[in-house]
Amino acid sequence: MTAVYLIGAGPGDAGLITVRGLDCLRRADVVVHDHEVGAGILRLARPGTEIIDVGGAGPTALAQEAITYLIIEKVREGKVVARLKWGDPFVFDRGGEEALFLRENGITLELVPGVPLGIAWPEYAGIPLTYPGGGDSVTIIRGFDETGKAMPNVDWQAVARVQGTLLCYASAQQLPRVLDALVSHGYPSNMPAAIVRRGTLPSQQTEEGSIAELQEILRERPSREPGLLVAGRVVSFREHLRWFDQRPLFGRRVLVTRPREQASDLADRLTSLGAEAILTPMIRIEPPTDRAPLRDAAARAHEFDWIVFTSVNAVDAFMDALAEHGRDARAFGSAHVCAVGSATAARLLTCGIRADLVPGDFKAESVFEALKALVPLDSLSVLLPRADIGREVLAVRLREAGSVVTEVIAYRTITDEGQRAGDPDVYGMLLNGQIDAVTFTSASAVQAFVRLYGADQVADLLRHTVVAAIGPVTAEAAAAFGIAVSVQPASYTIPALVDAVSAHFARVPATA
Repeated sequence: MTAVYLIGAGPGDAGLITVRGLDCLRRADVVVHDHEVGAGILRLARPGTEIIDVGGAGPTALAQEAITYLIIEKVREGKVVARLKWGDPFVFDRGGEEALFLRENGITLELVPGVPLGIAWPEYAGIPLTYPGGGDSVTIIRGFDETGKAMPNVDWQAVARVQGTLLCYASAQQLPRVLDALVSHGYPSNMPAAIVRRGTLPSQQTEEGSIAELQEILRERPSREPGLLVAGRVVSFREHLRWFDQRPLFGRRVLVTRPREQASDLADRLTSLGAEAILTPMIRIEPPTDRAPLRDAAARAHEFDWIVFTSVNAVDAFMDALAEHGRDARAFGSAHVCAVGSATAARLLTCGIRADLVPGDFKAESVFEALKALVPLDSLSVLLPRADIGREVLAVRLREAGSVVTEVIAYRTITDEGQRAGDPDVYGMLLNGQIDAVTFTSASAVQAFVRLYGADQVADLLRHTVVAAIGPVTAEAAAAFGIAVSVQPASYTIPALVDAVSAHFARVPATA
């Protein structure tokens, strides 16, 4: 049995870990990772996995020895260890040394390659490493040492004569020295070049120009960040091939307040448009304290004229209650079904139920009018599975019209105040204007946000941040606390919300 998986975590973007790497990561009891490995990748580990940050990639020999002894200790405790290395373990890293040490100590391991940053970062910047006529070689130089001070021990004259593409990942202090060394040994100062920082991430930055121009840029505006130098004729293709940093939400930070288990659709759509989706759940969904009324209502589903589902959560909870009785969609019998929202209708369809009514407007008042236009409401038997803090408007209006309404709590909405390891400091980011937009997809998320950050200061906290609400009910909840909503889609769905956020920022130029 494999005790240690030595996994290349890739260049930054969590989506660039290999399928095999992800599979091995999810088998682990303990994850030992370089500091550069992002939180997005760490969230892919199984819940309850022990996560240990062991510092920067390429540690000193002494630190490396401590890391390997830590891994051996965990293995001897009977744990399966995933050792996540930034990029690829065997490319300018101590992965080979680490693997040999483990083998010498009788530890079984599997090596899982990763996408090296020297391959991915240029591609995300729109720079092909090779191109017909662009040179027949790719030269990779290690631009740092254990101290971060010594220059790479290479034959600079030989490097300067090579006619292909040159790559060098170096610290902020070393990048100017590398450029100076190249030029002083005969490398053409007019050669196209680029420096890529934080590659494959929504915060990626690319500076381009000739070698001489980059030297001047680094003198006038020195950076504190490491970066990847790419030099060669192929850099000229960036003008035609850049793609990553031209997506509509590139560089924007967008707060996603949905429950963790429901956040992926919104986060993935934002990320696909270039945004950095920051997951900060305001609420979590829990079963009702007393599930007996829900189970009883599910057992009598066929007795109702209409069952109105106001959310995906209500559908899931009701179908779970049906399953406890060993029943499925056939238990609905002749009952008609109303779905509030297209997402709710879609979830019902996955359960084998096609909604008889999907109102065009998702507000309770509109649901009432849609039902009233379809059937006589007098003596109509209606089941309403809902949240514990759901609006009671629909039930009240139906009862006033003579309907017999049965309300059952299908789920509870709980404020999620549990900060996890690696979670960002959202309060600090909002305070410092580092969040471009906050998205709310329910009134309960707004209320939880206010409880968490304080009713007296939440409006001021969001004053310089775009607030996007999925629909009028959510927008009204925000307005009640003095929160100004800037974005609200015409249709109240996740895709429409993302499109509305994108359209808003298309009209607002990004600032540096």
